[in-house]
Amino acid sequence: MSMTGRESPDIAGGFTDRVRRHRDEAVVKSVGTVTQVSDSVVRLRGLSSVGSQELLEFSGGVMGMAMNLEEDSVSAVLLGDSREVSEGDEVRSTGRVVEVPVGEALLGRIVDPLGRPLDGKGPIKAIKHRPVEHLAPDVTKRAPVNAPLHTGLKAIDSMVPIGRGQRELIIGDRSIGKSAIAVDTISAQKDTNVVSVYVAIGKKLSQVAYIASNLRKVGAFDTCIVVAAGAADPAPLRYLAPYAGCAIAEEFMEHGGDVLVVYDDLTKHAWAYRELSLLLRRPPGREAYPGDVFYLHSRLLERAGHLSAELGGGSMTALPIVETQAGDFSAYVPTNLISITDGQIYLETALFNAGMRPAVNVGLSVSRVGGAAQRKAMRQVAGRLRLESAQFRELEAFAQFGSSDLDKSARQQLERGRRITEVLKQPQYSPMGFGHEVLILFAVTNGYVDDVPVHDVRAWENRLHDFVDAAHPEVIRLIERDGEIKQATETLLRAVLMEYKSVPA
Repeated sequence: MSMTGRESPDIAGGFTDRVRRHRDEAVVKSVGTVTQVSDSVVRLRGLSSVGSQELLEFSGGVMGMAMNLEEDSVSAVLLGDSREVSEGDEVRSTGRVVEVPVGEALLGRIVDPLGRPLDGKGPIKAIKHRPVEHLAPDVTKRAPVNAPLHTGLKAIDSMVPIGRGQRELIIGDRSIGKSAIAVDTISAQKDTNVVSVYVAIGKKLSQVAYIASNLRKVGAFDTCIVVAAGAADPAPLRYLAPYAGCAIAEEFMEHGGDVLVVYDDLTKHAWAYRELSLLLRRPPGREAYPGDVFYLHSRLLERAGHLSAELGGGSMTALPIVETQAGDFSAYVPTNLISITDGQIYLETALFNAGMRPAVNVGLSVSRVGGAAQRKAMRQVAGRLRLESAQFRELEAFAQFGSSDLDKSARQQLERGRRITEVLKQPQYSPMGFGHEVLILFAVTNGYVDDVPVHDVRAWENRLHDFVDAAHPEVIRLIERDGEIKQATETLLRAVLMEYKSVPA
């Protein structure tokens, strides 16, 4: 029988009824009941169709995330105040995994791991969301790390270079400048095309506000996004924070952009995950961490990298931070992260106490990308700098027993090493341009600072930069344009340095 105009509504109506009936059956399956609440972890009965990491909605409006899918129950973590959830409350699955808003609408904002604003500037007007968890690109989708990420810190750019797409661990004891290095690196990106994502895990929100305020002062906050899970926030939010920051960064990377992500710090992230795991009754292992604590960080850091040209050529550079206890970087979490990353910047307490800022121990720090992430001009001066620094450390250790036994060349080497140490000192929020870094490193490794008193080296350096900017700015332009010290550039550099030394202080 042919379909008539009268019959069409009946057939359509019947189809709509069947869809509604199936949908209602699915809804019935996705409803559960709270049977136990304890410290941001709940045990649920029902929810037979829920998936891992699916977003859950409780009757009081609190959101949660499914974690343990067991035979007769589901354990979930709460992404809000656990006091608003009670035994017997109803819970519904949403059919969505935990996701976060992404895109340019977040630039210059401070948000929590769910993308909710913390800066009082109104709602985030994002048009796209991404799951916080995502598979890392495989090796066929990656390109070599070969472009430098300029940090503005002489000690790092010269001897522990970071490339775009690299994962470089910042490791050291508490309160010796780990966050300062990361924030300075963000500050150095203000005049580049690099977007920065700063993830604060377990920090006081007053500290986060202070960091954001300083980034605004130096003009770097407009291209920065801060994801904050404060010390007072529940453990599930601290657990989600780095994954949320990574998802925000991935959106820029997949559109061909370069992104810098700082995870500050993954020690507190591991603590949050250990807390959740113990409450979820997962088996504890070494130091009470669950067996998958390595996977916790590897699946996060593997998402960083440099995409191939076919995929836009974007990059995500990760700077994870980990805290050590009394310099012991052979502990469980630090060794895990060292094995995952492409090198580490090791900060030493003794150097920090001796006034070295940043307190980078060049001997224990390494970049496995190496010279591939440096421009040629920096490689030309950095080779001699590393050699001079290594010789100085050996001589300094020997000279502690008495410098009278040293010959003239050894004493000269010792004096030059002291001046190199002074040159490598740098105050916070003072990143230096590439051309100026090459200028002062060329000067100190070629003996132009040898006759400057050690206590006057930093003032001498500041006057040199002012002199060159005022009288010979073409030197800096040549270095930055060519990216290397050609013969003509070297001749000009030596002439400018001699002219500067002839000018009365």
